[in-house]
Amino acid sequence: MKTWSEVAKVQPLASRIIINSIKKGRVSHAYLLQGEHGTGKEAISLLIAKGLFCTSKSSVEPCHECNNCKRIESGNHPDVHWIAPEGQSIKIEQVKNLQKEFIYSGVESNQKVYIIKDADTLTVNAANRILKFLEEPSKQTTAIMLTENSQSIIPTIRSRCQVIDLQPLNTETFQNQLIENGMERNDAVLMSALTNNFAEAFRWNEDAWFAEARKLVVQLVEMYTIKPEDVYLFIHNHWVPHFKDRKEQEQGLDLLLLAFKDILYNHIGNEGAYAFFTLNNELVEKAAMSFSQEQLVNTLNLVLKAKRKLKQNVQPTLVIEQLALQIQR
Repeated sequence: MKTWSEVAKVQPLASRIIINSIKKGRVSHAYLLQGEHGTGKEAISLLIAKGLFCTSKSSVEPCHECNNCKRIESGNHPDVHWIAPEGQSIKIEQVKNLQKEFIYSGVESNQKVYIIKDADTLTVNAANRILKFLEEPSKQTTAIMLTENSQSIIPTIRSRCQVIDLQPLNTETFQNQLIENGMERNDAVLMSALTNNFAEAFRWNEDAWFAEARKLVVQLVEMYTIKPEDVYLFIHNHWVPHFKDRKEQEQGLDLLLLAFKDILYNHIGNEGAYAFFTLNNELVEKAAMSFSQEQLVNTLNLVLKAKRKLKQNVQPTLVIEQLALQIQR
């Protein structure tokens, strides 16, 4: 999404709120953009930042061609600062470095913007430092915080931001877009269950790491079905070496969740809803015979619980070890 017109097609309410603020010259000093992965948080952040610095705007639309727009797009503008987790969290040292930048006036103007990706990973100390920014806002400073889980952000930060809820994109429409651009239907169904980001879907679909991740999930389900006593060994020998950090572990759990959902769908006669497996897959049939509906529902809850632990910065290897032991046939 490169323009507000494009944003309006997929996030009409969010675009209307922000566009009205821009037109009235009342851009908020702090936004909290919350929504699932791929719903456009970063694209909207870039548009807000470009709108504040663009030298050739057309109404609310930045030109994307001026020097400021190009530097913001590439992440090289001196007055637009991005903060992302280092490892599994955003640490206080990162926020201290940001504060040092804000001691001085803007390099090229008095306007400054900082964008915090995965704001729910702020440590307690880092969150408290950010809170000081928000409690004493400068008229020419704009904070944009991005999160998939706003409830993990401390209430005092949420209360000082204009919260913008981004809605999940229409899955069927997204699938059709992927298919029309050359993706196989089965792959498009899986990708639409994982992301709403077009470029990301194609990147994952062509990525060797992701292909291996899919294989490992199939092997793990097969292990639970045929040799459950070897699951723990499989986790250490194959899963942990491949899914190395929190983001990769989250993606592995997303795939595992979809796989077990498909097995449950087989139980209840809803095979048309498969996202991970293809129809008439023998492993799904075997797994459905091995797991009861009650066990499958419990397994889905366990995987969701494991995802929440990762969001809370519990050590990834420990999370998957516990999950492996908790899932029972």
